[in-house]
Amino acid sequence: MFHFQKSPASIRFLCRPEDSGVIAPPVPAKTILPDWFRKLPPVDKTQLSTTNNGLTVKRCMPFLDAMTAGWILPLAATVRLDIKEGGSIVDAGWEFDRVMVSNHGPHQVAGNPKEPSPPCKFHNHWTIRTPPGWSCLFVPPLNRPGQPFECVAGVVDTDTYAAHIHFPFFATAPDGLYVIEKGTPLVQVIPFRRDSLSMKAEIRAERDGEAMERETVHRNTIAGEGWYRKWARAAR
Repeated sequence: MFHFQKSPASIRFLCRPEDSGVIAPPVPAKTILPDWFRKLPPVDKTQLSTTNNGLTVKRCMPFLDAMTAGWILPLAATVRLDIKEGGSIVDAGWEFDRVMVSNHGPHQVAGNPKEPSPPCKFHNHWTIRTPPGWSCLFVPPLNRPGQPFECVAGVVDTDTYAAHIHFPFFATAPDGLYVIEKGTPLVQVIPFRRDSLSMKAEIRAERDGEAMERETVHRNTIAGEGWYRKWARAAR
């Protein structure tokens, strides 16, 4: 009997031919871990004692899994942001021959917690396509250093929406002129199957067997190397 392995789903990032090799390309999130995280040891030996195992966040798999999920979509070309009057005015400039930043009307998000910062928008010059049934979650890059701005999270059905997806943002830094370099991470792109959103939920107290399983997993984790083996594989 023949067994055919189903090809893994793939995401496509497409740009205009003349932009290829010019604008900053998307990259797998796991390939651009922040320097502070790369330099951090899994165990800080200076903290080791009978009451402290010296573990750092580098041994925290939920932290690492979030940081390495999906792709990072960067700023296509360098932009200057001038934040003025307590953040209520944000001007943008660039030398690139495509629009890089535009504005939304403040009335569209009246009363939002980022006021008085006006809603702005980074223009993205990559088209993002996924297989049928797949959408993409767009979020500010997870567990990475903050920028003078923060993009707004959103979900797009990238299997049917073929136009460019732009990224609304708010300036978050104090007044001043900020140079946002080409390649700066804008958003983290995490593809997911839409049918996973229809998953049903049980909300109840755990049963004895479930409590025992949870406790066993936890105790196994703290009894030995814990998350270390998985971290070591993921960090290669």
